[in-house]
Amino acid sequence: MNWVFLILAGIFEMTGVLMINKLHKDRNLLSIVLLIISFGLSFLFMSLAMNTLPMGTAYAVWTGIGASGGAILGMIFYGESRNALRIVFIAMVLGSAVGLKLVS
Repeated sequence: MNWVFLILAGIFEMTGVLMINKLHKDRNLLSIVLLIISFGLSFLFMSLAMNTLPMGTAYAVWTGIGASGGAILGMIFYGESRNALRIVFIAMVLGSAVGLKLVS
C-alpha cells in the first residue's frame, strides 16, 4: 500500500507543477487553491509512504515521478520539445524509479 501512496504523491506532485504554470498564466484564486491542494496531497501521501519505505528510496521515486511527469505533461499540454533524446532521458528517470521499487 505504501507504494500506492508514493505513486499518488508523485501524481499530485505533477499536478502541483501544472498548477504553478496555470497560476503563472491565470493569476486567479482557483489556481492558487488547486496549487495548495495538489502539493498538500503530495506531501500527505509522501509522508504516508515513508511510514515503511526508506526515505532515500521514497524521495528518489517521488521526485522522479514528479520531474518526469512534469516534463511529459509539458510536452502534451504546452508544446514543449519532444526531442528523442529528451524522451530517452525521461524514460531513464522512470526506469530508475522502477528499479528502486524492484530492489526495495
